[in-house]
Amino acid sequence: MAYCCFMRKYLTFTLTAAACALLIGCSSSNESKKAEEQQPPPAAAPAAPQSAEAPAPTPALPELKKPEPTKGVPKALPDKAPDVFKVNMDTSKGTVVMECHKAWSPRGVDHFYDLVKIHFYDDVRFFRVIRGFMAQFGINGAPMTNSVWSNANILDDPPAGQHNTRGMVTYGKTGMPNSRSTQLFINFGDNSRLDADGFTPICAVTSGMEAVDQIYSGYGEAPDQGLIQSQGNAYLNSQFPRLDYIKKATIVLQ
Repeated sequence: MAYCCFMRKYLTFTLTAAACALLIGCSSSNESKKAEEQQPPPAAAPAAPQSAEAPAPTPALPELKKPEPTKGVPKALPDKAPDVFKVNMDTSKGTVVMECHKAWSPRGVDHFYDLVKIHFYDDVRFFRVIRGFMAQFGINGAPMTNSVWSNANILDDPPAGQHNTRGMVTYGKTGMPNSRSTQLFINFGDNSRLDADGFTPICAVTSGMEAVDQIYSGYGEAPDQGLIQSQGNAYLNSQFPRLDYIKKATIVLQ
């Protein structure tokens, strides 16, 4: 009996102690978890300093090559007329090339050279065309331009042995001396009778005379030179629309 009581007390004490130990372990575990939760998070490790990137090397510039001379580019025209040069006239009937000789008419050739160089004869009409005689041109299509050049007369040149035969190019003039200005004509035939009156040739058509022969002559001498001077191509285009003309005249050096 006494033994039974002892064993009962012993079991009760053992169970009580085990329960207390379990409670203490749980409490300790909970406190440990709380302590861990209350600890501040670890500071992030400072970023490693980035080394400054070295500037990219400047790319080497390509070596500049000297430009090669362009083929076909015309040379700059000299200020003074060469002894011999050609004038290429692109007309509504085709290309006409004339060769000019300073020895034939020094003042006349110099003046013609200057006028062609400034494109005076571009878009100019053959306003007086008489079949079998000559085709005359040289009044600019802009009245303002005419007002500047119409009275810019040059001195006459003495005869130099050339004659007003087919294809020769000569200044038009009045009966007064030193009256050559901007107008010229191309001889259709032999007009040597004009030589004695001071009509000194300055150039000769070397190619394209067949185009000259086709220049429209239906109006004859009808266009009024005074109205051409004051109204220009506006007058000619409205009253004489079939007139042939020079599209462009350019100097060709020998």
